[in-house]
Amino acid sequence: MTGSERTALSFGLSIAIVPLIGLGLNYTPWGIRLLPILISLSVFILVMCGLAYLKQAKLSETEAFEVPFRETALSLKAEVLEKSKSKLEQALTVFLILSILLSVATLIYVIATQKEGEHFTEFYILGHEGKADNYTTNYVIGESGTVIVGIVNHEYRPINYTMEIRLENKFLLLPENLQHISLAHNETWKEPVTVTPPFDGKNMKLEFLLYNEKEKNTPYHDIYLWINVSKEP
Repeated sequence: MTGSERTALSFGLSIAIVPLIGLGLNYTPWGIRLLPILISLSVFILVMCGLAYLKQAKLSETEAFEVPFRETALSLKAEVLEKSKSKLEQALTVFLILSILLSVATLIYVIATQKEGEHFTEFYILGHEGKADNYTTNYVIGESGTVIVGIVNHEYRPINYTMEIRLENKFLLLPENLQHISLAHNETWKEPVTVTPPFDGKNMKLEFLLYNEKEKNTPYHDIYLWINVSKEP
């Protein structure tokens, strides 16, 4: 097989193999995420390189495939410096080579440079089982319920958050560590929060308000539950 045939075959097999590896990861506990995909592809490449090396070692020098880097470089140098060419042709050849190198450098820069996506903050509440279900909505005065509150910072910078809980627009006291929360970019905060309604009523609005350091008077996010609080069980 020639070098061009091997290159075309490598691209075709890559298109076929990578989705198959992703499909296999989908049925594993790790799932299709960045780190498992990188590890799986790296292991596959290393194993295939090892097998190729073992097979290459068994072949004679005439049978073994070799990329002629030195010959290619000498040929390219002769092509550029060939005296029979006109100055215009030599200039065009140099321009073409520089264009290819610039394209490769640009591609590497685009891949290596981290792109900023949308700036936002996740704010959510879960039931006491850690799922978006089975929220405690029926209370008795003097008894407490637990809600898991989660915050994820995707703002591409550290943010100082302030959280409040209100029942029918009346502030419920929270510990200091739950009121003021500082998160770095991509950092997650998830803690159980105890709610103890101080008065009874039906269909009352229990609000979870999140403020950021820019807007301290207007909630950045607002989540609420409708709860019932009775005087007796």
